[in-house]
Amino acid sequence: MKRAISTVLAASLAAVAAAQTAPSSAPASASVRIAVIDVERLVRDSALGKEAFSRVKKLSDDKKSENDRLQKELRDIEQKLSTQGQSLSDDKREQLQKQYNEKSIDYKSFTEKASRDLDQAQKKELADLERRVFPIITQLGKERGYTLIFNKFQSGLVFADETADITEDVLKRFNTTVAVPPAAAAKAPAGAPPAAPAPAPTKKPS
Repeated sequence: MKRAISTVLAASLAAVAAAQTAPSSAPASASVRIAVIDVERLVRDSALGKEAFSRVKKLSDDKKSENDRLQKELRDIEQKLSTQGQSLSDDKREQLQKQYNEKSIDYKSFTEKASRDLDQAQKKELADLERRVFPIITQLGKERGYTLIFNKFQSGLVFADETADITEDVLKRFNTTVAVPPAAAAKAPAGAPPAAPAPAPTKKPS
């Protein structure tokens, strides 16, 4: 799961981060500042990355447990047909064979759905990670005046000096940012006049 998220995130990170951090009209004589990020470490060591891995792993473990149960049911019926098939009546044997065929179809449907569910879960976690981490990378890149930020191991770079690696800085800011609870709803502007009290009900003449 970690490698799956890391690989997909890495594929888009270099292009998106570079596009977001590159100045729109830098002078030709301006120096180009380049940084690199170890995306796999960012996913592996970040708080959100660990949480994402934990959620998908739980789903994967649940699917595996169900898969093992269904497989055992099929093996049991198959063994019964193999060892007792000749001694069973035709009706019993046909009923058992029908049960085996139905469970085989159910098992195939389960494996296909389980694969889709896991894929969708990974994509959902990835989308959330991307949504949360890209602004951090962009902010850090602009603050430090970087022209381009590349993924260290997925961007085709042959060499990058360790001084260009800003993974630790992004990781620290990422973890700090996600630890802060969401901002409360906006309050009314200071000094705004209080709402006028509701008029008192008028008494009807007796």
